[in-house]
Amino acid sequence: MIESHTAAVVADWVRGWALSRGTPEPVEEPDGFRVDVGLPGHLVRHVLPEASAAGPRAAALTEPGTWLKVCGAPEQVRPLLTPAWTVGAPEYLMSVELGVRAPVTPPAPYAVELRGTGDVRDAVVLAGGEVAAKGRVAVHGRAAVIDVVETDPAHRRRGLGSVVMSELTRAAAARGATRAVLVATEAGLALYRGLGWTVVSPVTAAHLPVA
Repeated sequence: MIESHTAAVVADWVRGWALSRGTPEPVEEPDGFRVDVGLPGHLVRHVLPEASAAGPRAAALTEPGTWLKVCGAPEQVRPLLTPAWTVGAPEYLMSVELGVRAPVTPPAPYAVELRGTGDVRDAVVLAGGEVAAKGRVAVHGRAAVIDVVETDPAHRRRGLGSVVMSELTRAAAARGATRAVLVATEAGLALYRGLGWTVVSPVTAAHLPVA
């Protein structure tokens, strides 16, 4: 696999993502990584740090439920794929250096809890016992992957995403991580940029649908 800054961040992300989701260890291949996810509609995932690898890899894959995550914008990746592939909305590989940071306190009446032990922890923001926002961090070596961050629609625009990210990054730093990475949707891009994250590469997701 080609050595580059993007490839190094992709390696951090895919290993932490597998840890977060409880899949087998990713398998390194000449053009990227393979993750055997094993879920209905998401059997296997191929993660490619170079957009140029998308064409040859996609041409070799035919099984429904196969996914690609390619570092490259949709307009760059889509022409390399056959019509059998369904291309998703733009995503973004992002990273931030971790350090000592003050916690972000949730506004009343919310409270935040950090759950779990070891390398995988969950941050949960509660309102009256109900989950208002949540997210997960998985630490693999010196890198941490932020995953499944979401805020309930009824509790948005109250800074709860920042509370979750604060808890997760502080937990990762305490575990020894020095860098955090994630793949953001368009909706999350502004939040992460506002918290100091930078875009490493646009990402295009595509899959072979299950009939």
